[in-house]
Amino acid sequence: MKLLISVLLALTVTLPALAAPIRPNILWISAEDLSPDLGSYGDIYARTPNLDKLASQGARFAAAFSVAPVCAPSRSAIITGMYPTSIGSHHMRSKAVPPAGVKAFPEYLRAAGYYCTNNSKTDYNFEAPPSHTPPVTVWDESSRNAHWRNRTPGQPFFAVFNLTATHESQIRTGSEEFAKNTEALRPEDRHDPSKAVLPPYYPDTPIVRNDWARYHDLITAMDLQAAALLKQLEEDGLAANTIVFFWGDHGRGLPRAKRWVYDSGIRVPLIVRWPGKIQPGTARDDLVSLLDLAPTVLTLAGVPVPSHMQGQAFLGENAPPPRRYVFAHRDRMDETYDMMRAVHDGRYKYIRNFFPGRPYAQYIGYMEEMPTMREMRRVNKEHFNATSTNYGKAMTPAQAIFFLPEKPEEELYDITADPHELSNLAKSPAHQSVIQHLRQALEQWQKETKDLGLIPEAELRERMRPGGVWARTLEPKMTERAAKGPAAVALSLACETPGASIAYTTEEGDNARWKLYSQEITLKRPVTLRVKACRLGFNDSAEVVRRFE
Repeated sequence: MKLLISVLLALTVTLPALAAPIRPNILWISAEDLSPDLGSYGDIYARTPNLDKLASQGARFAAAFSVAPVCAPSRSAIITGMYPTSIGSHHMRSKAVPPAGVKAFPEYLRAAGYYCTNNSKTDYNFEAPPSHTPPVTVWDESSRNAHWRNRTPGQPFFAVFNLTATHESQIRTGSEEFAKNTEALRPEDRHDPSKAVLPPYYPDTPIVRNDWARYHDLITAMDLQAAALLKQLEEDGLAANTIVFFWGDHGRGLPRAKRWVYDSGIRVPLIVRWPGKIQPGTARDDLVSLLDLAPTVLTLAGVPVPSHMQGQAFLGENAPPPRRYVFAHRDRMDETYDMMRAVHDGRYKYIRNFFPGRPYAQYIGYMEEMPTMREMRRVNKEHFNATSTNYGKAMTPAQAIFFLPEKPEEELYDITADPHELSNLAKSPAHQSVIQHLRQALEQWQKETKDLGLIPEAELRERMRPGGVWARTLEPKMTERAAKGPAAVALSLACETPGASIAYTTEEGDNARWKLYSQEITLKRPVTLRVKACRLGFNDSAEVVRRFE
C-alpha cells in the first residue's frame, strides 16, 4: 500500500511537468526578389532540389503574396503585421514613424522568453540615424554572426536568415562577381540561356535570355545556402521541434515584376515544414499575405497576437477562416511617384491606377541599370522608329503594353486564363459584376485600413517628423524597490514616450548585449546598469547609467 501511495504521489508531481507544452523553435529562411520560380512550383527550368525537398516535407503555399512589390515597404509589413499604407511606410525608403504602440513583433517573442536572431538584413523602413539599424529591443542578435547557436542551452529560438543571392543587383553584376556568387554551382547546375522560357512581355533577345539564366543560377546558389542552414538544424538535433518557413520578400528582381503589383511582382514562394503537424507533401491554395507571417509566428509560439495587427494567422489550432482577398500597393519607387492599389481573390486581380496619365515605363534610375530594362527600351525605340525597316515589327502586342503613353484607370485580369496579366478585362461586358465586386472590396479595404496613399508624401513626412527632425525617445526612469537580501536590487523601468520599449544591460562597451525589459528585474550587487528607451522611427534616448553598490 505504501508503495502504491508513493507511486501515485510521484505521478502527481511529474504529470504536470510532462504536460507542459514544449515551445517550438521557429526558423525563417527568406530570399530576396524571388517569385515562385522553383521546381516544386512547376518551374521546369529551375534547379532547386533542396527547397523542393523541403516542400515535400511540409506544405507548399501556391497563393502567397507580398503587400508591396519592393523590399522596404514589404519588410515593414512583415515585421509589424500591418499594412504599410496604414502606418506610413508605403513609399520606398521613406523612413516612416509608425503610430505609437506598433512594434517589431520579435519583441513579443523576446518578452515570452524566445531568443531572437536576425542574420542580417533588416530594411524595415523605420531605421533611424546614425546607425540606420533597428532598435536593440527588436533582436537579441542582428548581425552576420547571429545564430540560434548563441542562445542559452534549451532556450526556444526564433531565427531569421536573409539570403541575398537572388537580389536584382546580383543579376546585373560584373562577370567576375557573378562567378564568385555562383562558385558553388556545378556545370550541370547552370542554366542555358537558349533554353530559357521567357514571359511574353519580354523581347526574346540574347541579353534578356542571359539575365533570365543568371537569375535562375542565383536561385540555385541560394538553394544551396538554404540547404546548409537546414543541415545545421539537423546537426544540432533540432529539426524535429523546429518549424521552418521559407519565403521570398516580393517578386523577381526584373522589369515589370519587382516594383509592380502584377503577380510577377507580388506572388512569392512560401514553404512551411512543421514535423508532426503538417502532412508531408501538402499543397495549399488558400490566399496568404506576408502580412500574416507575424501573427502566425506569435500564434505558434503561444504568444497573444496584439489587437492592432492587421494580418491573420494561417497555421495553428485556432487559425481563422482563409482570406477572401489579398491586397497590394505601389507608391513612390525611389525617385519616381505613382500610386496603384490591387486586390486579388484567387482568380481575378483588380488594379486601380490613381495616376493613369503616367506611363508604366517611368524612368527609375536603379531599375534602368538592368540589361533587360535597357534592352526593352532599345526594342521599343526600334519599334517606333519611322526610319527603321522593322517599324511596327520589333515588338509584339504583349511587349508593347508596358510602353503605352498612359495607363488605364482600371485593370482586371483572370489569372487562371491569363497568368501574365496581358488581357485587361476592365471594359468587358461579361466581367462587369466581377469588377464591381472587387472595386468595392478595394474601396472598403482602403477605408477600413485608413490608406494614407492620397496624402502627399511631403505632408505625410511633416506629420510624422515635424521640421524634418528625428524625434528622440525620452530617457527611461528607474524605480528601486526593496529586494530580498542586502545583495539584491529590484528595479522597475518606465518611459513616458508613448509606445516606447526599454532595453537594459549590465555589460560595458559598444558590443554589450542588450536585454528587452518586460517586467521587474532583480540584480545582484554590486552592479552597473545601463538603460535606454527606443521606439520605431525615433532616435534612441540617451543612456541612463546607475551604479548599485
